[in-house]
Amino acid sequence: MASTTAAAARTAGPSVLSRRRGRANWGTFVTVATTVIILVWCLAPFYWMLVLSFRDSAYTFSTDLWFSHVTLDNFRYAFNADYNPFAQSLLNSLIIAAVVTTLSMVIGVFAAYALARLSFRGKGLVLAAILGASMFPGVAILTPLFQLFSSWHWLGSYQALALPQISFSLPLAVYTLSSFFADMPWNLEEAARIDGATPGQAFRLVILPLAAPALFTTAILVFLASWNEYLLSSVLSNGSASVAPSTVAIANFTAGPHIVPYTQTMAAGIIVTVPLIAVVLLLQRRIVSGLTAGGVKG
Repeated sequence: MASTTAAAARTAGPSVLSRRRGRANWGTFVTVATTVIILVWCLAPFYWMLVLSFRDSAYTFSTDLWFSHVTLDNFRYAFNADYNPFAQSLLNSLIIAAVVTTLSMVIGVFAAYALARLSFRGKGLVLAAILGASMFPGVAILTPLFQLFSSWHWLGSYQALALPQISFSLPLAVYTLSSFFADMPWNLEEAARIDGATPGQAFRLVILPLAAPALFTTAILVFLASWNEYLLSSVLSNGSASVAPSTVAIANFTAGPHIVPYTQTMAAGIIVTVPLIAVVLLLQRRIVSGLTAGGVKG
């Protein structure tokens, strides 16, 4: 009887193992296929933009899927001050994004720390209001902002472009950082204060190093949102090329009446996208190192 049971188990064993392997292989295939589809879906528009940016404008509507009729004239056109102030617009975007990111992070860090560390009545309502403000559509306040800044004579100035973006970036920064601060090991801060550190020293020497991953991630999100902003900037810049960001400058590209310079526009889009990729790549190592350094080691 025992020998019969053992023989049945040996017979069933390989079949069960093969089924498990089949399910594992099928799951791996689905994962790989899904990843490939997502990559193609996300990178195909960027690839086509890259191809068109190096293509002669006379062959704009060519159906070649690879680089053909390659030229650098599109990039020369983008930086030609006689046609458009695109170089100045890149500097404007950098100034505005840097100001928005710096102020949003400085204010957001302290506000998020207070919301996560302190207990007071109505804290949940405050967080809900902050989250609701981050979801508020900018187009709904575009007309009031235009009228307000017009009365202040701010239209076509850096403060008119930066201030509304700060108001939209702050809720995102506060809500993201407060969630991170709430999960931090506060016993480390208490241990630092027991050892003689002041609250400010404990925050600077203990909390901020542990919060490095959230700080860098939030700063990247705020910077990217400011760099890519178009709607408010296109209206509040009031046609002033001296303060208009790169998104507005690209929208104003023209090669003549009723002529859209597609290849030149794609070249300018590539130029605008490269700094974003560089920012992510440069800060990626800092984010990973912050994640490993922020772990509690027992």
